[in-house]
Amino acid sequence: MPDLAPATERLLAERTTLRLGGPARRWVVARTDDELVAAVRAADEAGEPLLVLGGGSNLVVADEGFAGTVVEVATRGVTSDVDGDDPTCGGAMVTVAAGESWDGFVATAVERGWVGVEALSGIPGSVGATPVQNVGAYGQDVSQTVASVRTWDRAERAWRTFAHADCGFGYRHSRFKAEPGRYVVVSVTFQLRLGTLGAPVAYAELARALGVEPGARAPLADVRAAVLALRRGKGMVLDEPDHDTWSAGSFFTNPVLDPADVPAGAPAWPQPDGTVKTSAAWLIEHAGLGKGWGAEVTGGRATLSTKHTLALTNRGGATTADLLALAREVRDRVEQRFGVRLVNEPVLLGCEL
Repeated sequence: MPDLAPATERLLAERTTLRLGGPARRWVVARTDDELVAAVRAADEAGEPLLVLGGGSNLVVADEGFAGTVVEVATRGVTSDVDGDDPTCGGAMVTVAAGESWDGFVATAVERGWVGVEALSGIPGSVGATPVQNVGAYGQDVSQTVASVRTWDRAERAWRTFAHADCGFGYRHSRFKAEPGRYVVVSVTFQLRLGTLGAPVAYAELARALGVEPGARAPLADVRAAVLALRRGKGMVLDEPDHDTWSAGSFFTNPVLDPADVPAGAPAWPQPDGTVKTSAAWLIEHAGLGKGWGAEVTGGRATLSTKHTLALTNRGGATTADLLALAREVRDRVEQRFGVRLVNEPVLLGCEL
């Protein structure tokens, strides 16, 4: 049976990277797939509000907490169809439990010579969350390697496995995000090449850090080390003493716009559908909001990171209300300056912008 904890013993602030969020009414820790589905079904059959909680890295929870059941996904397991280093095999199908640490899995992949996720090093959270957001960084995203996603469909009350082509992947998007709450990700299967060199480096900043040309390849371990160093420099690797890492990562997604709507001078990355993606960080900075900005909005309790303007941070004494006030001010000032409305990337639970 899953572990049960009364709400008085658990605050969501203890399990979110922002360190924000009040208590839950009920807390369940699920360590197996069967426990996970049983807990979800029990909440659904009781008509109880439900939060399926992974790593808490992409979540903003109201100060009042959550008047329902939290199911903490603590499942474990990484299995591959390839044993050892088989030189005759060009790839591996690797199935990972939803509760596994994402960065822990990436470290394992690099160690085992599984190619395709190395540039996603240092991203906090659990494996189960990655296909929902189509997590990406430094020129890679998980949709490039996801083969299938096994889920529990809460609407149909049935197991459903989605092949890659049925996942509806887009920029920070998927069918799982399009129907929030319907699908509980139980495991993800990745199709990864085998080798000692990483995938071609697609991001100029990473290429410079590695000392290679864009499109070239570098040893897996070198790519991971370079990505971790870049992320640490931006406060994007969790570090308890460093309040710049008390965040949900990038708080706003990069806007995808009609080419005519891209502000003059802003970065512009053409998309296959004719739209253009631009930089939310550039918009924030050029709206006059620099690193560390926001003390006047929240009394210093929440500010932009001192290392990266796209991260909103808890400086140690913030409330969720403080963080949301800061987010609204950033969003509104960018819209007033450029006519572009930023969209939050983290999930908001019991609160709104």
